[in-house]
Amino acid sequence: MASSSSSCSANIIFCRIFLCCILVQVVQITAIKLPPNVRVPAVLVFGDSIVDPGNNNHLVSLVKANFPPYGRDFMGGTPSGRFSNGLIPSDLLVKALGIKDLLPAYLDPSLGPNDLLTGVSFASGGAGYDPLTAKIVSVLGLAKQMELFKEYLAKVTAIGGEEKTKSIISESVYLIVAGSDDLANTYFTSQLRSNYDVPAYTDLMVQGATNILQELYDMGARRFAVFSAPPIGCVPSQRTLGGGKERNCAETYNQAAQMFNSKLSSSLHNLNANKFVQGRAVYVDIYNPLQDVINRPRHYGFEEASKGCCGTGKIETVVLCNDLNPFTCDDPSKYVFWDSYHPTERAYQSLFGPIIKKYFNEFFCGSGTTC
Repeated sequence: MASSSSSCSANIIFCRIFLCCILVQVVQITAIKLPPNVRVPAVLVFGDSIVDPGNNNHLVSLVKANFPPYGRDFMGGTPSGRFSNGLIPSDLLVKALGIKDLLPAYLDPSLGPNDLLTGVSFASGGAGYDPLTAKIVSVLGLAKQMELFKEYLAKVTAIGGEEKTKSIISESVYLIVAGSDDLANTYFTSQLRSNYDVPAYTDLMVQGATNILQELYDMGARRFAVFSAPPIGCVPSQRTLGGGKERNCAETYNQAAQMFNSKLSSSLHNLNANKFVQGRAVYVDIYNPLQDVINRPRHYGFEEASKGCCGTGKIETVVLCNDLNPFTCDDPSKYVFWDSYHPTERAYQSLFGPIIKKYFNEFFCGSGTTC
């Protein structure tokens, strides 16, 4: 019996070690090895709360995340303004490219010259491709983000000169992440665009995406990564608002996201074929990878995908996700979502590794070629 018990204990220990190895493998972020003679001096980001590292801290708006429990796992528990418990996709990207550990907010008053030269985020939580989306919640729309970008270029020129600025403009990676708030907030929840049907509204969104890409290209930008909309009907808050008593995924919302994604993908293809002769805009599918994590959370090492860690996990986000809520979970790593709208750091890590592997070759070398 003693021998059997010892063997059983050994097996349990082995299984625990094996499970830990699986989890580490899932969240490991692959470093991006650039092709010969290719450099990426900076990453410049436009969009919404998924990639806002704290710009909204400096706005008069309720859409903020600069208070606990946000940032619970960020630099010793610092609520930086990131809408998660830790790192966000823009941080993971600059780390994978070997540029720096974190991508700061452009409005951070403590930025130094090197921060500017290696990239910043202009993103603002609550923004979208529809100008009305940002206006509703008093945040920075894409037009205002573009104004800040032009201001940023003037600062870079003052620091490094015109040639340095030209190389940063042309060689940097531009990450554009928006669309979720347009659909979830402006269209379905507030219904302030009720004069549009879904096909017409997704056309408006795609036009907004095309406009910012074309403006950036005309200024000399050449490398764009454009995130699709996620399956918004399956994020916890939208399950609560549109999924009925059972809190199922709100399929109407997902169908709208899929329609937008199809049109966005086609629009980027047309830009690449007809206008972006010297550049490339890569459509990055977030919808299907995140949907798979939500559908099969245990396969990725998660325990909960229908509720967020913060509070009850069903509706709390921004000001409702606060340190006074007694229900916030103890271990965010078990959750796909941090609050009822934004993923956890570990969910971002789980998604980001495969995305780098899938899109890296196409991004720098073009579709169908090998670096």
